[in-house]
Amino acid sequence: MKKLLSLVLAGAMCLGLLSGCTSGKQPDPTNPPADKTDPPVAQSDASTEAPPTELTGTLKVAMWDLTADAIFSSVIEAFEDANPGVTIEPIDIPSADYGTKLSVMLNGGSEVDVFWVKDANTIYPIANRGQLADLSGYVSRDGMDLSAYNGQAEGFNIDGKQVGIPFRTDYYVLFYNKDIFDAAGVEYPANDMTWAEFEELAKKVTMGEGVDKKYGAYFHTWQACIQNWGVQDGQHTIMDTDYSFFKPYYEMVLRMQNDDKTCMDYGTVKTANLHYSGVFSDGSVALMPMGTWFAATMIDKINKGESSVNWGIATLPHPDNVEAGYTVGAATPICINSASDKQDLAWEFVKFACGPEGAATVAAQGGVPALLDDATLKAISSVDGYPEGALEALQVKNIVRDRPVADKVSEVDQMLGE
Repeated sequence: MKKLLSLVLAGAMCLGLLSGCTSGKQPDPTNPPADKTDPPVAQSDASTEAPPTELTGTLKVAMWDLTADAIFSSVIEAFEDANPGVTIEPIDIPSADYGTKLSVMLNGGSEVDVFWVKDANTIYPIANRGQLADLSGYVSRDGMDLSAYNGQAEGFNIDGKQVGIPFRTDYYVLFYNKDIFDAAGVEYPANDMTWAEFEELAKKVTMGEGVDKKYGAYFHTWQACIQNWGVQDGQHTIMDTDYSFFKPYYEMVLRMQNDDKTCMDYGTVKTANLHYSGVFSDGSVALMPMGTWFAATMIDKINKGESSVNWGIATLPHPDNVEAGYTVGAATPICINSASDKQDLAWEFVKFACGPEGAATVAAQGGVPALLDDATLKAISSVDGYPEGALEALQVKNIVRDRPVADKVSEVDQMLGE
């Protein structure tokens, strides 16, 4: 009887415990049971959010002169640091052969996943061959604001397809040699100067004779270094059928070459195979219109002891009927191969390189990213080696595309060059 009573009491206690466990009552959080641990904090909230997906894989990315351009290598390194599961395999091609070899790779299929386009005007024929992935869906999905690229992104929208995203932009500014201006006792160039004033200024700073002559100005042999000033107003392009708008600038340069002797003549520059970087960095010229990319070259030459020129930059001179701050330039886009089977991963690289992270990386190297704002310009001008006043000189109101993205533009550009 005692054993039976003990079993009945034990069973009753178990039933009571089971009843308490299934009653739905929560334990008092201020006095938790000693034999239980606290539940995980915010367990239900965490379960409603998908954990971030780590990017993994390998991308083959094509560019030119990788070892000579710290911008490419810096962006690739920054992306890999941010995404340790991704490996970038660079396909480094000499700049002179880039267009040809890139075409061979694209024609061969999926040998390359992502590529920079060296000359933006060549993007049209690549698109016509169906070798560019349409990025419109990615842009829409990720809410990328293309207006932040200062009008450069629209040039890579072909037949309603966004086939490229601007990575960096370069535009023309005026480089000048402070030492020559100081020796001549002439004030440095202003950021609001017309081409007529530029022509007169070159006369004031031309000095010396023979091998010791300091020329007031230098125009390189590219047709862009004359024809660009004709499209600076944004009203004309090289695809016009009447090229009379080039005439004032050819006449200006011919006067400076033949009458005033304030700049080297075309024949001398061409036959001597002179390069603009050498002519300016050795202190031979006072004024030189050239792209912003040249700033990094000058900084590098001075750091290596290859030049001692005390240089500065000013805003590009403008036509009489155009306000200061209008310049000419081009954007370098990044595209995805339509034959790539890694387009999702490729887009993540494009988005990074062309986004705020990539822009900051480009600016840190002294380059000008396409995603350009006041803060970025300040960062660029603060790079060690940039001259005083660079921030004001780099401020622009409009960057006119030197060559539009259009059918036959490469052929027209070649004819104009000849």
